[in-house]
Amino acid sequence: QVQLVESGGGLVQAGGSLRLSCAATGSIGLIVSMGWYRQAPGKQRELVARIFSGGSTYYADSVKGRFTIARDNARKTVDLQMNSLKPEDTAVYYCMVQTPLSYWGQGTQVTVSS
Repeated sequence: QVQLVESGGGLVQAGGSLRLSCAATGSIGLIVSMGWYRQAPGKQRELVARIFSGGSTYYADSVKGRFTIARDNARKTVDLQMNSLKPEDTAVYYCMVQTPLSYWGQGTQVTVSS
């Protein structure tokens, strides 16, 4: 059974930093990409950052230059370093791992106070 275990959310003041981590356990198979999404209250879930098996990355325009995604293929982990956080970054952040299937974490709350 595949599980994604997330950690690292919390409350931080604007301008601060947080690091989210996600570990995949179980027989997940070949990973195509790993990423982080977020969903703010009343809004649709959106892609924040994604990293592919070859190492290429994608970032939403709203986080470029502030967030950095990194993965460890051997450990099956993906981290999201979030710097210069803004109140509009407040959301529940979800880890996603893509094989031929997509797996989702349970979500971790990030709250940025002004």
